[in-house]
Amino acid sequence: MTAVPAQPVTLTLPAPLDFAATLAPLRSHGDDGLDRWADGRLLRAATVAAGGVAYCARPRPEERRPVVEVHAQGPGAAAAPELVARAFAPTPGGWSELLARDPLLARLAGEFPGWRPLRQPDLFAALVRAISAQQVNLRWAATTRRRLAEAFGEPWVIGGETVYRLDPTTFAALDPARIRALQFTTRKAEYIVGVAAEIARGRLSLPALEVLDDTAVIERLAALRGIGRWTAEWILVRTLGRPRVVAGDLGVRKAVGLAYGSGDPPAEAEVRRLTAHWGPCAELAQGLLLQGLASDLL
Repeated sequence: MTAVPAQPVTLTLPAPLDFAATLAPLRSHGDDGLDRWADGRLLRAATVAAGGVAYCARPRPEERRPVVEVHAQGPGAAAAPELVARAFAPTPGGWSELLARDPLLARLAGEFPGWRPLRQPDLFAALVRAISAQQVNLRWAATTRRRLAEAFGEPWVIGGETVYRLDPTTFAALDPARIRALQFTTRKAEYIVGVAAEIARGRLSLPALEVLDDTAVIERLAALRGIGRWTAEWILVRTLGRPRVVAGDLGVRKAVGLAYGSGDPPAEAEVRRLTAHWGPCAELAQGLLLQGLASDLL
């Protein structure tokens, strides 16, 4: 879909921010058509209250501060600057104090200066991402999401590139067998259609989740087929920006075991004990630990 673009907006993001480094994990897993990068730009499409929106964020390297130029188009174009701002996690309060007490985190912060977790502000896309990644490697998950986007997503052309929007209404009407044909498991196909139906019918929304505490968010999401506690916790972190440790996730367990334990992945309760000192900095600390794990720096 091509729409009349809105006027570009200049947005200053919280420093420090290394735009390219923050997008690097997307490049390592493969292009899924949803979270895209091209010539140093982030391209996404989303569903907001006003309708669909596609947007492109381009950093201005000549600026000392982390300044991005946001181009958007579609009925929901006015929401694009907020979507970009929400995508880049700011430095949490107390971060410097935590680094002073945790030399390993301080070392990782030095290895990845300005790296910040990249959030996923579109709820349906975030849930599809989480479901697709269950019990498979991240590269295969990206491959299947690309197939899903190309088969059933709404294509938008922005900045000379195509990016796909996943419309919950479209997916709610699909026969799961059509998703299964893309090499999703039958259950994952059913989960995606079920989650889409909840959102399309207004029974699940980002604003409704944002006013709930962590426990209530987990209970609401875990009531959906295919969304367990760990998946719900990743939504807390990556979509709602909560400082939550996903202590049952195998990658988090491996990273915490290497960083603070004996080297073996500790049990969930032990992960929570070992990371309790992260406090309100857990989102960034957890992300850096996973960066360290992926880079063999732990």
